[in-house]
Amino acid sequence: MRPHTGHRTRAVSLGAVGVTVALLVAACGGPPPAPEAKDLDALYQEARAEGQVIWFAPKPEAQMRPAIDAFKKKYPGIDVKYTNKKAPNLVTQLNVEQAAGRVSFDVSNAGGLTVLPSLDMAAKVDWADYEVPSDQIFADDFVYVWAVPKVWAYNTKAVPADKVPGTWDDLLDPRWKAGKLAVESRGSFMTVWAQDPSLGTGAGLDYASRLAAQRPHYTENTTQAHTNVVSGQTPVGTDLINLVLEDQGKGAPVAVAPVGPTNANKSYLFVAEGAPHPAAGRLLTAFLGSEEGQSALVNTFNSVIPTDTDCTDAATNQVIGALCDAGVEWFSETDIKQYEQFSDFFPKVEKSLGTNVN
Repeated sequence: MRPHTGHRTRAVSLGAVGVTVALLVAACGGPPPAPEAKDLDALYQEARAEGQVIWFAPKPEAQMRPAIDAFKKKYPGIDVKYTNKKAPNLVTQLNVEQAAGRVSFDVSNAGGLTVLPSLDMAAKVDWADYEVPSDQIFADDFVYVWAVPKVWAYNTKAVPADKVPGTWDDLLDPRWKAGKLAVESRGSFMTVWAQDPSLGTGAGLDYASRLAAQRPHYTENTTQAHTNVVSGQTPVGTDLINLVLEDQGKGAPVAVAPVGPTNANKSYLFVAEGAPHPAAGRLLTAFLGSEEGQSALVNTFNSVIPTDTDCTDAATNQVIGALCDAGVEWFSETDIKQYEQFSDFFPKVEKSLGTNVN
């Protein structure tokens, strides 16, 4: 019994030394070392020693609260500090903080045009060690956690059922001229034109010019366009299906228009290189990518959906169900080359729309 007891005491002592060294390194201004854990159980022990994880993402905290609560229940002893911050601002902040050697948060989101600049800022992680499904690992260091399908929506009180636009060309009808369409000025709703071979970027730029001739009401972002549609200020507009479903649940007169195909923009989580709580950051990210984490996210319309049109889970996933009920096909990103194409396409779309917001 004595040898066994002695060995156990030594193991605890070494663990304490490891935590002490990590704290000393952090106190001296350098980033904490990467976790040594090669499985979830060991990762939890390191994360619990850190005590908290700081997560920045472009989502209201209320939408993330079910997943945060589920994480804290599964992994007690780790507090989650969440901040809602726009994706472009996240990239800028992290870039500045890494250059200064003082990163203030652990987990961030990347999607659309923030994917490419985030690649070099993400910590190198073997997500397979932490049981993340292989089809949710992207570009090695990102974890696909939810999709944000872009749709056209309409106000059900302002638009009769027989007048709801059903195709992209329907939006060019003269009835939608002069501020009747709320359009996100950044042009991200045009993503699918760079994805669907039957559309194409050249045709997309031509379409954007014709849409601009409708003199739409431009908004800074999609959330503002959604607000205009819900209020009836503009009867039709670019939108996110997550926002539509959330407000439908509150009784708002808003619905998805059957305009398609569309883009089901994928959103990824990554742990920032130099994160102050690297183990906790990895643990939270792995949890949100897991079946248990997805179960907590799905009820706030923020879960993973198939890369391309697939209505198999329409009965259990409201995002898929709403797309399929409206008859909207969707496409998602599959490789880095597509994001490289977007970085060239979107500035041209803005010029065609006449917005040039960069």
